[in-house]
Amino acid sequence: MAIIKLSNVNKIYNNDVHALKDIDLSVQEGDIYGIIGYSGAGKSTLIRLLNGLETATNGEVVVLGEDFGKINNEQRRIKRQSIGMIFQHFNLLWSRTVAENIAFPLEILGIPKAEREKRVDELVKLVGLEDRKSNYPSQLSGGQKQRVGIARALAGKPKILLCDEATSALDPETTADVLELINEIHKKTNITVVLITHEMNVVKTICTKVAVIDDGKIVEEGLVSDVFYNPQNNVTKKFLKQTSFSSEKSAIQNVANWKEEFVNGRIIKLTFNNKNFNEPIINDVTHEFNVKLNIIQGKVDKTKTGYIGTLYTQLIGEDVDIDKVIDKLIKLEITVEVL
Repeated sequence: MAIIKLSNVNKIYNNDVHALKDIDLSVQEGDIYGIIGYSGAGKSTLIRLLNGLETATNGEVVVLGEDFGKINNEQRRIKRQSIGMIFQHFNLLWSRTVAENIAFPLEILGIPKAEREKRVDELVKLVGLEDRKSNYPSQLSGGQKQRVGIARALAGKPKILLCDEATSALDPETTADVLELINEIHKKTNITVVLITHEMNVVKTICTKVAVIDDGKIVEEGLVSDVFYNPQNNVTKKFLKQTSFSSEKSAIQNVANWKEEFVNGRIIKLTFNNKNFNEPIINDVTHEFNVKLNIIQGKVDKTKTGYIGTLYTQLIGEDVDIDKVIDKLIKLEITVEVL
């Protein structure tokens, strides 16, 4: 079931700044959905539509069954109580303790004190800050501050969790810890997560699906493993160069060195998806057509929804036999690039 559905959404500011253009997007209940784009691509505008802080110029933004553009401000305010928000720079209240920051949205909702305290105790345990309840934000590390932000976002038991560049202010190790925490929360609650980011490694680590936004348009979307395996748009390919499996720079150098040393045969880059990465396909095919194979460089990477393997190889044999190997690999749904 789609918990968020955008249909033909446009957002125009001051009659001339077209921030979002014909956006169609569907987020299913239980998804961890990544929306990735560079600065100015439209990410911030999109997330403000998803939490009802702004309305679309035209089109439908249906969240939890209601179109934000067809309800009044008070109804939107009530709807936002079902949407938690994590911010890039934490947005904590510096004069309040950890416990008081987490309790703040519950105070606004008028939850009785005893019930607030019980919920705070649950949340500090969930995010691993039991011993920090009485600390102030100035006494916390960046990762701990974001854990407070996550706990606060979950205080009202929302159905949707929006993460706006939630790891951008954190170092890589802390980023990994925060993403692991969000993943664990998702496993326990099946909360729907929409994660806005400009880091493809974040998408690779945690997201089930991804949409790439560029110049206000969704240029590519799908399962993370599918998009990573067979990117169609140049912006997506550029983002993929951020990821650990897309080590193009070292691979290009290794291939160049290999060509200088070994001039025979053909060098090909093979990319495997989740269907075929663990099968002995290369061994079988090269034996079938009497072609020898040297491995130059390769690795397997795991995404949230599958595996992707990349292998740089040298094929040695008669040209006609090498052509047969390449044709057979393509028929077996392996991406082949002759270098």
